Amino acid sequence: MRLSDLQSKDIVNIIDGRNIGNIIDAKVDVNTGEIISLIVENKGKFMSFSKGEDTEIRWQSIERIGEDVILVKLN
Repeated sequence: MRLSDLQSKDIVNIIDGRNIGNIIDAKVDVNTGEIISLIVENKGKFMSFSKGEDTEIRWQSIERIGEDVILVKLN
């Protein structure tokens, strides 16, 4: 799977059902090549021109990657 495949999926928190946003970047361990975390642009940020922080989701927080969504567990 490519990063571009992941970028087209919505990110949904299974704790509260909230749509978090879309992937804009990823952090990768340069020694192992493993993904450390995904960087998600907060939903509505572009249209509202707010300066809110992007959300970093650790790879361990991902519960399932489906066809249309990525389910994450964030407290």
